[in-house]
Amino acid sequence: MTVQLSGVFAPVVTTFYSQSGELDVASFAANIRAHLAAGLHGIVVAGSTGEAALLDANERAALVDVAREMVPREKTLIVGTGAESTRTCLQLTRDAAARGADAVLVVAPHYYSAAMTGTALANHYRRIADDSPVPVVLYNIPKYMHFSLMPGLVSELSIHDNVIGIKDSSGDRALIASYLNAQSETFAVLTGNAGSFKYALNAGARGGILAAALFAAGLSLEIYDAVWRRDEAAADAAQARLVPLGATIVGEMGVAGVKAGMDHVGLHGGPVRSPLLPLDEQRVALVAELLRSAELATAA
Repeated sequence: MTVQLSGVFAPVVTTFYSQSGELDVASFAANIRAHLAAGLHGIVVAGSTGEAALLDANERAALVDVAREMVPREKTLIVGTGAESTRTCLQLTRDAAARGADAVLVVAPHYYSAAMTGTALANHYRRIADDSPVPVVLYNIPKYMHFSLMPGLVSELSIHDNVIGIKDSSGDRALIASYLNAQSETFAVLTGNAGSFKYALNAGARGGILAAALFAAGLSLEIYDAVWRRDEAAADAAQARLVPLGATIVGEMGVAGVKAGMDHVGLHGGPVRSPLLPLDEQRVALVAELLRSAELATAA
């Protein structure tokens, strides 16, 4: 299939049982069903919001298997396969492809950040793109990488036959503008930042992979749809409601905040995996208040 990188994608959380800490596959499947029913255009498994760094290879494989069963072929299934070594990244990529992933999302290696020169990163991504059985999406998230993919590198990689886009979670307007210079019929720019979603779309981005969409799917889709029908007033109104959710629940509280938000709207968030910590009562209450202020229905 031709992978369509446009629309609003759900970077799904990984659900765990409270007592054992094992994967809660039934809740994971139920969330995917709900995200797709809400109208989201695709699913991203084992991304940052999915606690990918805290999963082992068998757990990743199990999640991809479940997701592939749930995601119809007309929707897009993307799997995060970034790893610190090129070898491991390739292993994860091949496994995801064999299990039915439509594309892979590859965050840059970043533990040895000082050694991640343009040449090192170019060699890494070219090797992944050359050998991957499915298309590759670059992933820029300076919050966790502690550096950004340089525009020149992105431009260079954008012409590779098997590199189809980039997710940029920086929220840096100048940086995403530089990535948009590389956008083409075969290379799409998506944002991962809810606070600047409308700006990114107006600048030319083709969609977003938004953690905020996990508990505010309708609101995220309102912005996307309003921008494409050129209804500036509706887009502004929806964006104003989304900004505090992205800034506080996602940006400040992280995965625990996203999961609390999902719990409040009747989806399955549940516990985070150690060493991450759950929200305290005060922050849980703040999540609920932010959702009410954004006029989002909460579970009884």
